[in-house]
This record gives sequence, C-alpha cells and structure tokens, in this order.
Amino acid sequence: MLSTLLLRHRLAAPTRSPLRLAAAAAMSSSSSSSAHGGPGKPNRLAAEHSPYLLQHAHNPVDWYPWGDEAFEKARKMDVPIFLSIGYSTCHWCHVMEVESFENEEVAKILNDWFVSIKVDREERPDVDKVYMTYVSALYGGGGWPLSVFLSPNLKPLMGGTYFPPDDKYGRPGFKTVLRRVKEAWETKRDALEQAGNVVIEQLRDALSAKATSQDVPNDVAVVYVDTCVEKLASNYDPKFGGFGSAPKFPRPVEDCIMLYKFRKHMEARRESEGQNILKMVTHTLQCMARGGVHDHVGGGFHRYSVDECWHVPHFEKMLYDQGQIANVYLDTFLITGDECYSSVARDILDYLRRDMIGEEGEIFSAEDADSSEYEGAPRKKEGSFYVWTSKEIEDTLGEDAELFKNHYYVKSSGNCDLSGMSDPHNEFSGKNVLIERKPGSLVASKSGKSVDEYSQILGDCRQKLFDVRSKRPRPHLDDKVIVSWNGLAISAFARASQILKSGSIGTRFYFPVTGCHPIEYLQVAEKAATFIKQKLYDASSKRLHHSYRNGPAKAPGFLDDYAFLINGLLDIYEYGGKTEWLLWAVQLQVIQDQLFLDRQGGGYFNTPGEDPSVLLRVKEDYDGAEPSGNSMAAINLIRLSSIFDAAKSEGYKRNVEHLLAVFETRLRELGIALPLMCCAADMLSVPSRKQVVLVGDKGSTEFQDMVAATFSSYDPNRTVIQIDPRNTEEMGFWESNNANIAQMARSSPPEKLVVAHVCQDFKCSPPVTSPGALRELLNKTVATAGSSV
Repeated sequence: MLSTLLLRHRLAAPTRSPLRLAAAAAMSSSSSSSAHGGPGKPNRLAAEHSPYLLQHAHNPVDWYPWGDEAFEKARKMDVPIFLSIGYSTCHWCHVMEVESFENEEVAKILNDWFVSIKVDREERPDVDKVYMTYVSALYGGGGWPLSVFLSPNLKPLMGGTYFPPDDKYGRPGFKTVLRRVKEAWETKRDALEQAGNVVIEQLRDALSAKATSQDVPNDVAVVYVDTCVEKLASNYDPKFGGFGSAPKFPRPVEDCIMLYKFRKHMEARRESEGQNILKMVTHTLQCMARGGVHDHVGGGFHRYSVDECWHVPHFEKMLYDQGQIANVYLDTFLITGDECYSSVARDILDYLRRDMIGEEGEIFSAEDADSSEYEGAPRKKEGSFYVWTSKEIEDTLGEDAELFKNHYYVKSSGNCDLSGMSDPHNEFSGKNVLIERKPGSLVASKSGKSVDEYSQILGDCRQKLFDVRSKRPRPHLDDKVIVSWNGLAISAFARASQILKSGSIGTRFYFPVTGCHPIEYLQVAEKAATFIKQKLYDASSKRLHHSYRNGPAKAPGFLDDYAFLINGLLDIYEYGGKTEWLLWAVQLQVIQDQLFLDRQGGGYFNTPGEDPSVLLRVKEDYDGAEPSGNSMAAINLIRLSSIFDAAKSEGYKRNVEHLLAVFETRLRELGIALPLMCCAADMLSVPSRKQVVLVGDKGSTEFQDMVAATFSSYDPNRTVIQIDPRNTEEMGFWESNNANIAQMARSSPPEKLVVAHVCQDFKCSPPVTSPGALRELLNKTVATAGSSV
C-alpha cells in the first residue's frame, strides 16, 4: 500500500487550487513589501542567504533555520516542531505567508506552542525529500508549501500542504490545525510518535531497495523502452500534443525516450513506426512553442500550462526546465532539419544569457510567477509581468498592432477563453496571454507577405513590447546557484555550440533570438563550469557544495549535483574538446561513488548520509521534472565506459548493471515513471557504443568542421573523443587511460589537419578526412527522417 501511494504521487501533477480566488483576496490585503521581507522586527532568518528564507525574515513568527539550535529548543521545551518547506518563486508559499505567517494571531499560536522551522527546498532537497515522501505516502499527494509537524526527535507526526487561515471549502483552517495538533500532542503523544517511527522505518525499507542480482538480462532492456513508449503513446493528446491531460507540464524525459525509440526504429528500417513516434514529439514541441507556456516576448518557458492547449501558464520560470527543454529542441532539429526547432533552442538559451546569468558566469535558479502590476502597487499578482491588454499593444505597436493581435489571438475582452480550465475565476479578464494558434508561414501567406517579411514585423513588434515590459516591476529573481540545475543548463549550452552549426547558411533570426555564433554558447557552458569549480568545489576534499548565494551554502553536494554536473562536463568535453573537463568529470565520478554508491546493494543514495538530522537516505528513481540522479548516473557511467580502457570500462559497467538491477521491478512494471533509466538500460545492452575519434589540430578550421559534421546527426549511442597528437599533456592522458586512442593519434597521417576514425562492434572503419565523408559514414545505417515529417 505504501509503495502504491508513493507511485500515485510521483505520477500525479499538481493542479491550480480552487482556493486561488480567496488567495488573491488575501494577497490584495497585504503590502508587497511584507511578502518579501518588508518592515517589521527581523527574526533569525535575516542572517541566512537563501532568498526564500529572507522573504520570511520579517514575519512575526519566531522562525528558525533547520539546525541544532531549533532541535535543542524543541527538546528543551518538549513541544512539537512546525516545519514549513517551500521555495522563493512558489506562488502558494507566498499566499500562505500573507494569510498566516504575517498574521499576529497565527504567529502567537506558533510561537507559544511550537518551534517553527523554515526550509528552502532548493537549498535542502534532502530535508524536503524526507517529509514530502512522508506526506505523499500517507495522504496520496503533496506539494509546496509543505507543512509538517514533527516530534522533537524529528519524526513526523502529521502533515499537509497549503492551509487557509480559517476553516472554509470543507477544509480545516491553519489555526484549527494548530489547535488540533497541540491537543493531540498533549493527549495522544505516544501514539503519534509511535506512528511516526513506524512510517519512517517503512519508508526507509521501501526507498533504499537492494538488488537481488548483479545485473539485468540484456534481452529485457528493449522491453523496458517499448513498454514505456507504448504507455506514453496511449496517453498522447493528438489535438494539442503532450502525453497527458491538463494541467500540462513539459516533461522532457518523455520526449527523450520517444526520440530514442525513433532512432531505434530507423536503424531497424521500421520507418513507418519511427515516423509515428516522431510526429508525436514534433507536434508536442510545436504546440508548446506556439502556446502561452512559451514566453514569446522574452524567451524561455514557464513551468506548466493550467489548460490542455498549452495556453495559460503558471508563470514561474525554472532553470531545470530551460536546460532540458532546449536539449529536446536541439535533438529534434538534428532529426528533422527544421529551423523552427533550432530557433526555439536559441530562444531559450538567449533568454538565459540575457536574464539568468551572473557576472562570473553563474546561472541563477528561477524567476517568480508573481509581480506588481505597477510600481508601488499594494500587492503582487501572478502573471502581471507577462500579460497584455489590447490597448497596451495598440499603443505600443501602432500600425502593426492589428497584424500582431491577429497573429497572437489578442482581444479587447482578453483571450484566456480557449479552455474552461484556462481562467475559471476570470482573474485575467481583459488580459491576453500571447499564443500562436496557427504557424506563422500559413498566416504570412494570407496576409500577402513573404515569410521573412512577416517574421521580421513580428520580431520588431516583440522587441518593442520587450522594451515596454522591461519598465514594469520585474518578478523576483532567485539568484541562488544550484549545481545540479547548472549542470543541466551547461549540457544544453555545450551541445548547442556544435548542433546549431548544422543550420542553413544565411538563416535569419528574429527577436528575442540574437542569432549569435554557436561557439558563444560553449563559452557560456565553460564559464558556468568554471564558476562551480572555483566557488562550489573544495579542491582539497574534492567535494561539491550544493548551492551558492553570497558564499557556498551549508548543505553538501547531493547525488543530483554530481550526476548532472558530470553529464554537463562530459558534454563540454565531447562538444568542445578540452580534456580538462573530462578529467574533472572522472574525478567527480570517483567522489560520487565514495559518497553515494551502495556497493553491496547497488545504486546510489541521494545523500552522503552524514547528517543525522536527515532521517532517510533514498535511492531516487523517478524521472519527473528533473531526471533522477540514478538515471543520469547510469548514462554517465555508460558514456565513461566507452571512453576508457577495459579495466576502467568494466568497473563502470558493473556499477551500471548493479544499479539497474536495483530498479528492475520498477523498470518492468512501471517504466513510464523511469523513461531515462529505460534508455540507460537499452544503451547498456548495445554490444558496442559507437566511437568517433577525431585526431588533429583542434584549433584549425578543418578540425572544427569535422567536429560539426560529427554532431550533425542525432545518435544517443555515440561517444566523441577529440585528441591533438602534438599536445604532450593530452597524449599522456590517453596513454594512461586508453592506449588504443593514443595509438590512433600517433598513427594518423601527420600531414592531415584532421582524421576521423569511426569504431563500433570492436572494429574501425577506414579513416576519413572530410566532413562529407564523415557524415556519410555516420548516417549510412539510418534512413533520412526529415523529408516525411
């Protein structure tokens, strides 16, 4: 029963609450300054660095950060702990703060009867995981703000998510909940504590599974992928795209496995099946790009759409979405050759470069959904920064206003009417969320303009609206730097630096896309990685910190930080060629194994297990909004195994096999929850991963043209090694780690600026020296896909 409830929560998507109208009223009664650390006596949170904790630093609640001071006080007073977990761009966290945590009556109850602790889930995902798992398991769902009551020894007693301040809508209000918890603590304490102990033990057993064997049979790996793809296909929305119903979340791992299966079909010459899968992905990505979930004016994607047609979003922007979504659009561009996908990838990356990157290259975490409608407004409102009235567009765009309004479905009454779920409470009455209901090429022909002319007008209009929007009060920026999320973005920037070279010469770009040379994206990736190495990596212990804001946070690096960063570093190496990034990835893999690997039971725990206040070590497997650390680790190990010599390679493979064996039941019975891990299982079953070894002068134009040719096709089972035989340090690295690669470099004709070797199934093809010959060699087993999409 426990595992069933956990699974139900993992596959369920949070929805926009019916209490939203009441929440808006509550927000309107509070000043925006108080919602973000305004006037009032500061509490202990004022000394913290987390933006979320600082937002609560002036609440009348006597907040403590997570730590021994709070635990000791609870033990000394012998009272329960109230634990509130959220994050700085969480809309409902803001609502509960305004309604309850700024309320003097509520604050007095909390201060008199409880020790109150506030946790930023992005800063302490290990703490959040324990209590979110508890609430999800017991109540069948979860979300943020997370509200949990603990005993002084940190065992959970009861919990929930958002509570309104007073009883309404058939739900107990927060004040009622507090009184009931106090009464239960005084009259049923032993039973509560015993129940909390039992649940924690059950969760510990359920979430730290051990493998019953050392590997998974190769012949079942393809079944995992097929079963997952079939389930996703059965959930596909043929009208609006996506693999499910409203609310619709971009879940890039779903597109990843669909594209992976497309490639497998094409390799097997099952072109019809491959095209059917590809059309699901392309239609989904087109609908997302045209929808309001995409910020047409500023670039990037919002968190999710509340309706089925990707129109009205929850407006926060998260870094982990941007990196993953950009990679999916890049892969789809490679497959189809359609520049609309490369343009969206650029749109996302250019948004990050403009708005989300600090002076030292660090990439920030998120932008809030809420902002003031105007300077000095008494409250913040969701979407204020992004929505438009028809008059605002007319005043800004002049003679081009009608064309723009027709293109983006702008109406004087507001356009949030495409679905009954878009705006059920008329919060956006008279407002417009920009959406393209038809492709621009179709609308251009009807307007009597060429596609280029029409696109240029739209781009100029977006630029003008962007300039106007820039003068509005901006949403809160969470400028915390999280290693794992930076790793996802680093991957996208690195890959874009080569993949986008496959675009047509002379391609025109329109605002907000800048049209920069792709190599600039590699520079962004390297600068972000350098920031992490300098500010979030301890060279003496070789350990990562989890996050940074005005200095490294107290929390150590977690599995996701290592796995996602290693993935990004491998991409910087493969797409950029500097061996230093490969070397650091290898070193981090060693530390990851030391800190998180269960050598007896298989798989990786999410935490080092060194903090006694964190009650659970979880082996996470769910590939949700972010991939699981175990899924990403499995793919990293497979990639590393194809780079190094047999001794190291076998060690990497053994760890992957053991990891997959831990999750074999889940892979077999519910692969849809683990799409990326399904891909990893299939990758491991491939007899020999394709290796492309490029030997020559890395600085030459000829060498770079060969690198671009290497990445001009989609192949998730390919490893690229770049080596310059004139570089003694580099040659020494390969002599020590893979003598065969070093021998290839030595034996390559010295008069050639670049030579490419393609190896698979334990044999290498004759070397080639031109980009055209390399493309032909790489693509000879795969039918061309783009012509029929």
